[in-house]
Amino acid sequence: MTQGRPLLNRRLADFGTTIFAEMSALALRTGSINLGQGFPDTDGPEEIREAAVRALRAGHGNQYPPGPGVPELRSAITEHQQRRYGLAYDPDTEVLVTAGATEAIAAALLALLEPGDEVVALEPYYDSYAACIAMAGGTRVPVTLHPHEGAYRLDLDELRAAVTPRTRLILLNTPHNPTGTVLTREELAAVAELACERDLLVVTDEVYEHLVFEGEHIPLASFPGMRERTVTISSAGKTFSFTGWKVGWITSTPDLVTAVRSAKQFLTYVSAGPFQYAVAEALRLPDAYFTAFRDDLRAKRDLLSAGLTDAGFTVFRPTGTYFATADIRPLGESDGLAFCRALPERAGVVAIPNAVFYDHREAGAPYVRFAFCKRVEVLADAAERLRKAFAH
Repeated sequence: MTQGRPLLNRRLADFGTTIFAEMSALALRTGSINLGQGFPDTDGPEEIREAAVRALRAGHGNQYPPGPGVPELRSAITEHQQRRYGLAYDPDTEVLVTAGATEAIAAALLALLEPGDEVVALEPYYDSYAACIAMAGGTRVPVTLHPHEGAYRLDLDELRAAVTPRTRLILLNTPHNPTGTVLTREELAAVAELACERDLLVVTDEVYEHLVFEGEHIPLASFPGMRERTVTISSAGKTFSFTGWKVGWITSTPDLVTAVRSAKQFLTYVSAGPFQYAVAEALRLPDAYFTAFRDDLRAKRDLLSAGLTDAGFTVFRPTGTYFATADIRPLGESDGLAFCRALPERAGVVAIPNAVFYDHREAGAPYVRFAFCKRVEVLADAAERLRKAFAH
């Protein structure tokens, strides 16, 4: 029928079933504790869930919502950016609501890249980055975050060297998944200086902005010269523990928002109508919610990190997100992919091998990622299983 031609186009030929699907299926098949995929095992605030129910019953968003997003949510997003970071945006021209941050990333790259444009991205990287760059016809240029003294750091010389005349944009993720690194003010200032000097666009994935345990989250758009060249992305899923609602957004200049919307309208057109009203209420929750949310995840980070250490792993203590990276070499292992595939049978726990987030696979080979966005009793059980399996 196809005369031998592959069905999947060559841009996506290297992208099969995601590691998350593979490991989640493995967890289900073996009855293991799933610390692989990053989704909470409890819902977010009850009042926000009820806000979605009210919107459904009132008929708000049950039909197509406005393309840029419902006005209530766009206004709440601009209020959030102003209140938290002193960044002023026009809700009518500088905000676009998307089907989660993943669609925002895809739409931004599809809109802003020409075939052959280079995209500098930090590795290890969230897996959709590679696929979205490929779909846009771009060329991925990884800059590796290196483990150093218990943390991951960005080598600014390597970043500068990665930029060529073909570079169109930098794709930046902070707080960073999977390493848990939060880029410092000095690192961000250097990125901003480079972007201005080389006239680059920057797409920033800031979905973990409210999960910073040490230091602070500083949007790149707040640096001099960066507001007009930065597409800032965030979402409700991670902050409010409603990952299934898939409500994300971008903030940027009118020209950049218009460009991204031109691509987004042919992806989902619109989505999550009633949930948009609920997320608008969520963004207006008092500061006490955000503080309690962060403190809860910090305690869970400490619980899992201690358990991994007791089991014999070397743990890179994350300063943000809800993932902890562990080195398996102290256990006599070196292949993270093989280790994770065997881990459910050995310990009844599922993790993710970091190597799948690297172009330089050897750099990530001995590292695995555990998610700690789970109930305390689940984390304690997982820690005990790992200790029994590996501690001597």
